[in-house]
Amino acid sequence: MIGYLVSLLMGLAVGATYALVQVRSPAPPLIALVGLLGMVLGEYAVDAAKRQLAAPAQASIRQAPGDVRGTR
Repeated sequence: MIGYLVSLLMGLAVGATYALVQVRSPAPPLIALVGLLGMVLGEYAVDAAKRQLAAPAQASIRQAPGDVRGTR
C-alpha cells in the first residue's frame, strides 16, 4: 500500500514540475499508459512462470524420503 502512495505522490510531483517549467511530458499519455500496462503484464508473467516452475519442486520436497504412502 505504501508503494502505491509513494508512486502516486512522485507522479504528482513530476507532473507539477513539468507544469511549472512548462514542459510537455516526454511521451504522449496513451503511449505512456500502454508502456505501463506492458510492464505490469510482464511482471505478472514472470511471477506466474516462477510459480509454475517451482510447483513440481515443492511437491517433491513435501514427501519425506522414507514415506511409503498407499503401500498397506
